[in-house]
Order: sequence, then C-alpha cells, then structure tokens
Amino acid sequence: MRRDHSIPRGEVHRLFHQSVVLEGNALGDPTARDLHVWTPPGWSHAEQLPLLVDLTGYWGCGLGHTNWRPAGENVPDRLDRLVHEGMPRVVVAFPDCFTKLYGNQYLNSAGSGRYGDYVCDEIVPFVESRFNCGGQGRRGVFGKSSGGYGAAWHGMNRSDVWSAIAINSGDMGFDALFIPTLYDDVDALRKFDYSIEKWVLHVESQPKLKDKDRMILMDLGQSAFYDPDTTQFRNMRLPLDPRTGELIPERWNNWMKHDPVVMFDTLGENLRALKLLYMDCGWSDQFRIHFGMRRFAKKLEAAGIAHTYEEFDDDHTDVDYRMDVFLPRLAKALSV
Repeated sequence: MRRDHSIPRGEVHRLFHQSVVLEGNALGDPTARDLHVWTPPGWSHAEQLPLLVDLTGYWGCGLGHTNWRPAGENVPDRLDRLVHEGMPRVVVAFPDCFTKLYGNQYLNSAGSGRYGDYVCDEIVPFVESRFNCGGQGRRGVFGKSSGGYGAAWHGMNRSDVWSAIAINSGDMGFDALFIPTLYDDVDALRKFDYSIEKWVLHVESQPKLKDKDRMILMDLGQSAFYDPDTTQFRNMRLPLDPRTGELIPERWNNWMKHDPVVMFDTLGENLRALKLLYMDCGWSDQFRIHFGMRRFAKKLEAAGIAHTYEEFDDDHTDVDYRMDVFLPRLAKALSV
C-alpha cells in the first residue's frame, strides 16, 4: 500500500510481447508474455530516460513486483516515492520469465530456454523502441536472489548491453549455497524410489505446497539451468548419488561452472566496463549466500575492478527495502 497518496503517481503500462528466441524451449513454456513497464509521473516520450530491468527472485516474475501489496510498497510505489525524493527519472521494465521450473536464473540453457537472449535481445529493444529510453551506456539490470544471479550473469556475459548492475543477495558460492540442502532433497525423494518425476508429480497433486517442498523444487530446478538432461523429466537431474550422497564430479562441475565466483575467473574483466557495480547481502543470509558474495567481492578487489559491496543486519527474506539504496545509485550512474 502506498505510504503517501499525495505523491505523484507514475504509470504502469501493461504490454504484450511475442518472443522468437523462446520458441521451441525445452519446457514448452509460453512464448507470448505480459510485460509491465513503469514510467515516472508526467513522463514524456521526448525525455530519453535511462532504462532499468528488474529480474525477480525464484518463485516470482516481474508481474508480481507490480502487484498491489497490503503491507508495503510494490516496486512502482517505491519508484514513485524515490523519484519524489530526488532520484533521477528512469523507465523500468518488469519482464515475465517464469517457467515450469517455478522460476528462472536468466541465462541461456538447453534445459529452460534462451532467457539471457530474451531479456537482452528482445525485451530491451522492445521497451526502448516504445518508450524512447535506454540506449548504449544507459541500461541497467538489478535483481535479488535468483534475480541477483541474473544480474551477475548478465554483467559478465552481456556487458555489450548493460552499463550498470545491482546484485542483491545473488546466488553464488554454490558449495555453501547448495550442498547442504541437496542432502535434504535426496532424503525427500527416498519414498518415491529416488525419482524426481514421481516426487514432483506427487507434490503438484497436493492441495498446497509446503515451504520445504518449495525449497526442494527450487533446487531441482537449478539442475535444469546448470546441468540439463533433456532426456529426463523437465530436464532435471541431481549432481549426487541419491543413496550415498556422493557428489558426481562431472555433474557437480557443470553446476560450479555457472557459479559467478567461478565464472569471474574467465569473464570478470567484462565487469570493468560497467559504470556501476553494486552488491549487497544480509550477513545472516539463511542460504549462506553472504559467503559467496564475499568471495566475489574479494575477487573484484584483487582485480582492481570498481565496485561497492555492503552487508546489512538481516537475512534473505523481505529485503526489498534495500532498493532504496541501490535504485538511486543505478539511476544516477546511468543519467550522466
């Protein structure tokens, strides 16, 4: 709910986009998607504002960030307030990248589809052509959790598109993040003959999802992004022996190749071209992501790549208030 109804209200434009790059995706997910775009109060097509793209965390999509919230601001409400408080004016796009895996990591994968290309090569030019915004040197991407992973991936792999990124509690440090929970995942599969398909179909047949089931579905989904097997149910396979818990080196190495901390060794130099690289994380993140964020920041420091890394006294949950810190920084960096 808006804190102050006297603040001028921007507009959320509800568009429809037909993708080409998602055609034939291995999950059979829709290629025609809703797309929301926020413009600031009094926006004019002649303004030529910077463009920001919002990548949401797992179990979410851009449309969820524009929904009304009963006990807090949605992102358009927050943007209205921040612009009223002096943040430079921007246009913000909220793409829908939801999949049958219940989320997205915003990369190109045979297990999910070409979502890296979808965001950069379809959504960005589609929004820029309609709102006369963005352009070279004036594009930024931000996200939390899986969206933060997406921002890191895009910063390293598509620096030809982006000039500023903000990583809020972004998935990295995969050994600390995933290994502890993978053991819980295989224990849950035991009653289903260690079959991912049988377990998923059982869970989906229930009247509601338990929190623990959501976490397992998310872990299983990661395998389709990082180590897909298109012969398996929804392209998912775990990187460990389900009975002994031993990691399978080939499988786990495929996961680790996608860890931003590891990717940095071959792609980190691309981050040097950014106008802004902002990172933050709660120091008591329950998924242990702060360890990966610290490792990433350490590598940035050693390479002499300009960045900001901040830790705050909180965990992984309900930290949208950090947008008050990094959205104005993104807007300012892209406005000069």
